[in-house]
Amino acid sequence: MASISVPKAGPVPSEGHDDPRGRILSAAGQEFAEKGFEAATIRDICTLATVNVAAVNYYFGDKHRLYIESVRHAHEERSQQVPLPEWVDGTPAVKKLRDFVGNMLQRMLGFDHPPWQVRLMLREILHPTDACRELVEDYIRPHFTVLCSILEELTEGEMSPPEVRRIGLSVVGQCFLYRAAGDVVGMLIPPIEIKNIHNPVDLADYVTSFCLAALGKHPPLPIEVSQKKSLSAASGPSDQDIKSN
Repeated sequence: MASISVPKAGPVPSEGHDDPRGRILSAAGQEFAEKGFEAATIRDICTLATVNVAAVNYYFGDKHRLYIESVRHAHEERSQQVPLPEWVDGTPAVKKLRDFVGNMLQRMLGFDHPPWQVRLMLREILHPTDACRELVEDYIRPHFTVLCSILEELTEGEMSPPEVRRIGLSVVGQCFLYRAAGDVVGMLIPPIEIKNIHNPVDLADYVTSFCLAALGKHPPLPIEVSQKKSLSAASGPSDQDIKSN
């Protein structure tokens, strides 16, 4: 995955009616996502939001509270942009897992140009502040609870809660790698391979198959027949082939 280019932020438009508080939150989120808490300034945030500096004190009190509210605003917006899947009664657990993984990758990655909400939450996860606990309780934990319930359904209650949580963290970790270390992945993997198989759909299929295989609910990840033939050719004739000749 190539380096992510982030366009320079312009003035934040009002949505529907004049809402200074909402504009401040969106502007602050963009500034904090790009620069971090320390480097972002109230003056730059107010310029982006087209409000005066006194408005921040009026609505939020101080920069610290503004940051916490910006992180909360980010996960609320991201939840609306990419809501969790909903399933009808009787939906197979395998389909639920695939849907959940695809949804998680979409929420985490925002392929090519991740929105500021994704970048701000990633910054908060990698460099946690007081806002991190609220992010976990309000956003991450509910999603993780859904994942664990799917895994419990898949394993038919045969695994203990700690084992289910460990598998859940493994699934999350595979997806999170592509967000947190996307540039490193781009250095390790040839561009043509990234283009062909490191896309949201194929990644979701792979992570799901990997998890199901680990749980014994799916055959080991398949090797194409053509690959098997090339591997056999590369390794030379087998002992059986030699004996038969």
